[in-house]
Amino acid sequence: MPDTPRQAGKSLAAKLDHLFRTVRPKGGGEYSFEEVSDTLKARGGPTISGTYIWQLRKGLRDNPTMRHLEALAGFFGVPPAYFFDDAAAERIDAELALLTALRDSSIRQIALRASGLSTKSLDAITEMLERVRELEGLGETGEQTDRARPE
Repeated sequence: MPDTPRQAGKSLAAKLDHLFRTVRPKGGGEYSFEEVSDTLKARGGPTISGTYIWQLRKGLRDNPTMRHLEALAGFFGVPPAYFFDDAAAERIDAELALLTALRDSSIRQIALRASGLSTKSLDAITEMLERVRELEGLGETGEQTDRARPE
């Protein structure tokens, strides 16, 4: 039997919450539940209230229709499999973490400047970055994606 959101390793609420925290408009803040609802309606998607989206995110409701999940996935730019397939969700979360990191102009600048360097040079830079993360008390890359970067 295929996984349903309730059977998956990460709950539907946790996955939806992660999308809200990670996929953001240009302004930087989270989308509001009404924004999501209004956008889905404007796109001709299923009617889904902001309150119902809030309930899904908080885990108060956990049995949306397939059309609702497809619409929410489309809004956040992920495939519907994100809600059903743990392997797909893990892969997509890794991609979202990379996109989130690349929003930071300093990180983007480092990545762009590293382009074209030899494998040996990239390995040395990676090792230096790992040491600096250790010195700053940060875990493995990506573990602190929700924490503001220290100045």
